[in-house]
Amino acid sequence: MASDKPEDAPEHCPGTESELAGKADSCAGCPNQAICASTPKVVDPAIPLINERMANVKHKILVLSGKGGVGKSTFTTNLSFALSLDESVQVGVMDVDVCGPSLPRMTGLDGEQIHQSNTGWSPVYVSDNVAVMSVGFMLQNPDDAVIWRGPKKNGIIKQFLKDVDWGELDYLVVDTPPGTSDEHLSVVQYLKESGIDGAVIITTPQEMSLQDVRKEINFCRKVKIPIIGVVENMSGFVCPKCTKESAIFAPSTGGAKKMAEEMKVPFLGAIPLDPRIGKSCDYGESFLDQYPDSPAHAAYMRVIDQIKAYVA
Repeated sequence: MASDKPEDAPEHCPGTESELAGKADSCAGCPNQAICASTPKVVDPAIPLINERMANVKHKILVLSGKGGVGKSTFTTNLSFALSLDESVQVGVMDVDVCGPSLPRMTGLDGEQIHQSNTGWSPVYVSDNVAVMSVGFMLQNPDDAVIWRGPKKNGIIKQFLKDVDWGELDYLVVDTPPGTSDEHLSVVQYLKESGIDGAVIITTPQEMSLQDVRKEINFCRKVKIPIIGVVENMSGFVCPKCTKESAIFAPSTGGAKKMAEEMKVPFLGAIPLDPRIGKSCDYGESFLDQYPDSPAHAAYMRVIDQIKAYVA
């Protein structure tokens, strides 16, 4: 795929044909900024095809965080499983964490591959009403490194939206990598016309995570993605034996709730750290099905009920 980035462009250049050309944070200081911002943009011929696919998707939810390791993929997995508890609801899960695709293992689909039909790529199904698409299905070995620059990442995300036969979906949940880079800009650009219902932003309680999550909130505001709310993940450790909760990551600056108040965004709730959540992800099982008596189960359901109410 040919790059539309100038040779002297910064690392995270959105590309000269992007709607964000000359406007993104990464454009600051670039010698081409003024030209990019003022040049008329060529309409990507893929956009009408994406709009056609997305016309059959009722709700699109992004799962974001500025910080890695806070549990975005874990939350995406459990959100998708929870939405699918109603067998009449069709759920699609799109993994755009191109370099670190976790969803095949977390959804119990390790080793599966993508198949092609006359209607496009077929997603891989966890059950009759949960379909997943990930770069992980394209790797010959799950330990293979994906060493791609921005244009190739953009290309695969475009294909996931344009060429995958998602069918009719009630929800498309998009799992993203950390940060505010190529993958995020691509998703926003390609789904701009068909519309994004909103973003769920995941953090952990400590300031080291919160400082990057503030950047993610500002990113959403700049690109006009509605913020459904912030979730504090790993808010405490719940002992599976006695169910007592202990703080593992101390909220030294007040945690996610205080940050959400300061940033004027909704706080959806806190989910405690239960070791069985990680175990369920490793084995590709639904934590919510396996451990309904866990305090983390109740916390998840409270958060997910608010997300469902928002998009409804």
